[in-house]
Amino acid sequence: MSVSAAHEPTIWAGCMHHFNSGHLVGEWFSAVDADTIGLADVHRSGPPATPECEEIWAYDVEGFPEAREMDLLEAARWGALYEEIGDDAWPAFCAWVRSGAYVEDGDGMPSTGDFEERFAGTWPDFRTYACQLSEDTDMFDGLPEDHVAVRYFDWDSWIHDLKFDYSIEPNSEGGVFVFRDL
Repeated sequence: MSVSAAHEPTIWAGCMHHFNSGHLVGEWFSAVDADTIGLADVHRSGPPATPECEEIWAYDVEGFPEAREMDLLEAARWGALYEEIGDDAWPAFCAWVRSGAYVEDGDGMPSTGDFEERFAGTWPDFRTYACQLSEDTDMFDGLPEDHVAVRYFDWDSWIHDLKFDYSIEPNSEGGVFVFRDL
């Protein structure tokens, strides 16, 4: 089993037979290793597996874009996405999925390539991002600072309209994640 990182998604995998019988028998595991979990693993701390114990289900999750039950194969696919994206970018990836503006790959999972293309970074707020974008794109290139177009430019309206091309999600540090909606 893998060593846990700060944002690594985890699952509480349990025995379906025991769960349906009113007993919580299971353990917490990394989603990265979900496809290797066996009946003996979920019964480590509880009663031993019986012949009726056939299926394992992820009843609880941590570090996923949404909290919901799933089978172990889906949990393993999320674990593979986590490994591909990396621990540092995982919170932004989850925010992108929660935004609803994400793109699915051929397997119905969020596309890591599209995430990398659309993620515009973490910012204190969208206005800061927009101002940096105007500098990076040389929006007023060739115009002197006292030019009427520069002096009277309506920044608030421009930033308001620019937001329609982006998804903006809050982050845990009080700033925002910014994603281009291509």
